[in-house]
Amino acid sequence: MGKNLAQNILEAHLVAGELTPGKEIAIRIDQTLTQDATGTMAYLQFEAMGIPRVRTNLSVSYIDHNTLQTGFENADDHRFLQTIAAKYGIYLSRPGNGICHQVHLERFAVPGETLLGSDSHTTTCGGLGMIAIGAGGLDVAVAMGGGPFYLTMPKVALVRLKGKLRPWVSAKDIILELLRRLTVKGGVGRIFEYGGEGVRSLSVPERSTITNMGTELGATTSIFPSDAVTRVFLRAQKREKVWRRLEADSDATYDEVVELDLDTLEPLIARPHSPDSVCPVKEVSGLKVNQVAIGSCTNSSYQDLMTVARVLKGKRVHPDVSLVISPGSRQVFEMIARAGALADLIASGARTLESACGPCIGMGQAPSWGGVSVRTFNRNFEGRSGTPNAQVYLASPEVAAATALTGVITDPRTLGKPIRVAIPRIFLVDDSMIIPPAKEPAEVKIERGPNIKPLPIKEPLTESLAGRVLLRVGDNISTDHIMPAGAKILPLRSNIPAIAEHVFAPVDPSFAKRAKELGGGFIVGGTNYGQGSSREHAALAPMYLGIKAVIAKSFARIHWANLVNFGILPLTFLDEGDYERLNPGDELEIAGAREGILKGPTLTVKNLTQGTDFQVKHGLTARQAEILLAGGLLNYTQKGAAA
Repeated sequence: MGKNLAQNILEAHLVAGELTPGKEIAIRIDQTLTQDATGTMAYLQFEAMGIPRVRTNLSVSYIDHNTLQTGFENADDHRFLQTIAAKYGIYLSRPGNGICHQVHLERFAVPGETLLGSDSHTTTCGGLGMIAIGAGGLDVAVAMGGGPFYLTMPKVALVRLKGKLRPWVSAKDIILELLRRLTVKGGVGRIFEYGGEGVRSLSVPERSTITNMGTELGATTSIFPSDAVTRVFLRAQKREKVWRRLEADSDATYDEVVELDLDTLEPLIARPHSPDSVCPVKEVSGLKVNQVAIGSCTNSSYQDLMTVARVLKGKRVHPDVSLVISPGSRQVFEMIARAGALADLIASGARTLESACGPCIGMGQAPSWGGVSVRTFNRNFEGRSGTPNAQVYLASPEVAAATALTGVITDPRTLGKPIRVAIPRIFLVDDSMIIPPAKEPAEVKIERGPNIKPLPIKEPLTESLAGRVLLRVGDNISTDHIMPAGAKILPLRSNIPAIAEHVFAPVDPSFAKRAKELGGGFIVGGTNYGQGSSREHAALAPMYLGIKAVIAKSFARIHWANLVNFGILPLTFLDEGDYERLNPGDELEIAGAREGILKGPTLTVKNLTQGTDFQVKHGLTARQAEILLAGGLLNYTQKGAAA
C-alpha cells in the first residue's frame, strides 16, 4: 500500500513511534523559525538549556511583530534577539525585511524538509512542499537544541482540487470555502494534503495562502506537492538547487477525502467574528465600510499586491475609506516599487505601511469605534484589531481592492475585465538584511534591556490540586481572549509578571487580580479551547498566576501542548453535561493527582462546594505525564540533560 506525501516526509524524519493516527510520534526538525513576539521567550528558554550552538540545519529569528516602537521595550528586545542570534548560530532577519512566513517562503523553505516555528502560521511553507508546523516557543527551543518534536500522528485528509478558478476568484476563496464547510474545528487532528488536477493551476504564493489559513481549520499542517510549479518559483528566487519532485505514491491512501471543484467557486467573505462565518460576497455586498487593510502573511505576495495595484491604477480610494497596505517582504516592496505599482497605490490614496505584521495583530491601524474593516488577513476574532467592537471581515485582495474603491463591500466581478498577475521570471534577490551568525560567538555579548525578566519556572506537580473555578468560558475561546496581542500588551512578552496582569482581560478584566488573591485555581472551557495563535504566553502567564488545570470539552492542538509544556494539567470532561453544572467560585479538588496521572487517563474531581464529583480524562502519553509531573518541559529537559 502506497504512502501519501505527508507520510513519506514524516517517515523520512521519524525518530520514534509509528505513523498511525492517534499515536504519539517524534520527528527530526530540519529548520526552525521564531518571530519577535514569541522569540525572546524562546531564546531565554534555549539559553536555560545550556547548549552552546543550535543543532538544526537552519534556524532563523525574524523581527516582524513588535515593530511599533512607542517605548524602549521593543527596541531592547530587538537588540537581545540580534545578539543572541549571533552567539548561538541563528540567522536574523532585521526589522523591515518582512513577515517571517513570506520571507521564509522566498528565501529558506526547502521541499521535503521539516520546519517548526513559534507562530501558528508556520504552515505557510507547506505551499512549497514542507512539513511546516506551528508550536510553542519552548518546543522550538528544544528543537533548536537538537531534540525531536513530539506530536500525535494526525489523520491525513486529501483535498482533491479539480477544475480551475474563474476570473476574480482567488486562492483565498478556496480556503474560505473549506472553512465554510469544515469550521474552525474541522481540521483538528488532521493534515490537509492537496492534490488533483486543480493543483497545477495554482502558483506557490497562491498555494501558501491556502496552507497559511489551514491553521484556522485547526489543522496540524497543510501541504502541496513539490512539482514543476514549485520549481519555477524556486528558479525565480535563484534557489532551484533545493528543488526536488515530491508527491504522493500513485496508490496512496488517505483517512478522508474532500472534493472541491474550483470551477464552482465564487468570491467569498468571512463575517465577524470567526474565520468560518463564511458566505458569498454578494450576500453582504453594499455594506458600508470604514477601512480596508491589505497584507499579512496570508495575502501580501508580489502577485497579491500587483493585482491590487492594477485594480486601483488610475482610480481613487473612496473618500470614506482608509486603505492601508503592508507588503509582505522587502523583496515584494522593492519589486512593486520598481514596477511602478507602488506609485499607482500611492496615487490612489492608499497608505503604505512597513513590511511587517502590523494591523493583523492589532499593532496599529485599529478601526474606528464600531467600524467595519475588510481585511485580507487570516483572523477576525473579536477585539483582535485593537477596537473592541469593530466588525472585521476577511476577504481576498480582489474583494478588498474593489471595496476600497466603492466604499461598500463589493463583488470584484463587477469590475469588468479580469486581472491576472503571473510569477515574475526572476525575483529581486537581496539578502543584505538577513544577518548571519557571528564567526566568533565567544566574543558576542548578549544585550538585555530592563524589560527582559527572568524566565519563571514552575515547581513539580503537587500530590493534590485544589482551588476555585476562577472563570468559566464558552466555545472557541482563542489565545487572543486568553492573552491579548496589540500595541499595548505585545511589548511585555519578555516580562511575564507584567504581561500576566492582562490574562483574560477581554473576557474578565478582574481575572488576574482574583487569581493572585486566591493563589490560582481552575479554568473551565467549552469546545476548541485555545484556538488560534501559538503564543505560549497564553499558558505561561496563567502558570505564573497559579492556574493548576484547565477543564474543557476539547482543546486546540497547540494550546493543549503549551499547557503541558508549562505544567498546567489539561483535562476534558467525560460527561460534557458536567460543564453546565460547574459555576465560577466552586471549590474543586483532585486528590492524588500525581499518582492518578500515572495510573491511567481518568481522574476524579471533587466539587467541594456542591458536594458532588465528576470524571475527567487527561489524554497524556507516558512521556507527557512525566513532563507534567516535572513541572513542565524545561524542567523535564534539564533533568534529562543532567542525567
